[in-house]
Amino acid sequence: MIDWDRLGHELDAEGSAVIEKLLTRQECESLAALYPLDPLFRSRVVMERHGFGRGEYKYFDYPLPERLAGLREEVYARLAPIANQWNQAMGIEVRYPPRHADFIARCHAAGQTRPTPLLLQYGADDYNCLHQDLYGEHVFPLQLVILLSEPERDFTGGEFVMTEQRPRMQSRPMVLPLGQGDAAVIAVHHRPVQGTRGVYRVNLRHGVSRVRSGQRHTAGIIFHDAQ
Repeated sequence: MIDWDRLGHELDAEGSAVIEKLLTRQECESLAALYPLDPLFRSRVVMERHGFGRGEYKYFDYPLPERLAGLREEVYARLAPIANQWNQAMGIEVRYPPRHADFIARCHAAGQTRPTPLLLQYGADDYNCLHQDLYGEHVFPLQLVILLSEPERDFTGGEFVMTEQRPRMQSRPMVLPLGQGDAAVIAVHHRPVQGTRGVYRVNLRHGVSRVRSGQRHTAGIIFHDAQ
C-alpha cells in the first residue's frame, strides 16, 4: 500500500520520491515485451539523431495499454492536490482538476492531443541526456518513471539521475536507486523551495547514466499530452 502522505513530504523536500514495487515482475516483463509491437505506438525516437543521448524510445498511441492507462488516472488523482499546492506556493494561477480525464480534455482543447506515455530501451553504452518533458502550454508538474528491468541481472550502470538548479548556486546532483517495478515520482520542470525571503522556484532535469552492459527498459507516464 502506498503511503501518499510520506510521498508528498518527500516530493516537497526533494522534488522526487520512490514508490517501491509499484509493478510486479510479471507486469514489468509484459510491458517491456510490448516494445517490438509497432502498431501500439505513434512514433519512435532514436536519441542519437537528435542529440538526446543514445538509445531509443517509443510513444504509445491511444488507446493506451490497460495497466498504464489505469496508473495514469489513479496516480494523477493522488498527485493533483500536490501539484495545486506547488502552484499556489509559486504564485502560478493554474489549477488541476481532480480527474485526469478533465485535465486531458483541457490539453486536447488546446491542441495537445498526442499521448505521451512511452517505453524506453537502452543497450550497452546508451544513456539519456538531462532534460525536461515539456510538450506544450499545458504541463502537469509531476510525472512517473517505472524501471521495468532488474539492475545487475538485466543490465549494469544506467542509474536514474536528476539535477536541481537553485538560483545563484551550483547544480545539485541526485541519484534515485530503483529496482525492477519501482517507480520514481519526479518534478517535470520546477518545484517550490522555502527560502529565508520566501518561496522560490528551482529547476530540475532528469536523465539516465551510461548503461555498461545488458538491456534496460523503462516506462514513462507523463500526465499531459503533446502538441
